[in-house]
Amino acid sequence: MLQLAIPIPNIKGRQDIEIEMTINGKCQKMRFRVEVYHWTECRQITENRIACIRDLVHDYENEWMIYSIGSPTEEYVPLTFVKTEHWLAQRTWIHQSIQAM
Repeated sequence: MLQLAIPIPNIKGRQDIEIEMTINGKCQKMRFRVEVYHWTECRQITENRIACIRDLVHDYENEWMIYSIGSPTEEYVPLTFVKTEHWLAQRTWIHQSIQAM
């Protein structure tokens, strides 16, 4: 899938982002949320950072899913979440578009 990069201001705290896009006349709305997690927030300090990320988001709101993991630093990792219903709608739309080819 092609991707389009949109610069997001680097501000503290959670950032809620809503994007409405029209592709070939078809409108799709996507809601994203960017949050920065500090490694010190892990309940168990471990070298396995994936295990730490799983621990950090294990009880995250069910209507959101991890969309991408940003470039981690020694101090933190930025996570982008997407509203699950919007991601599923996009996947369905892509699948239908491929079948129509």
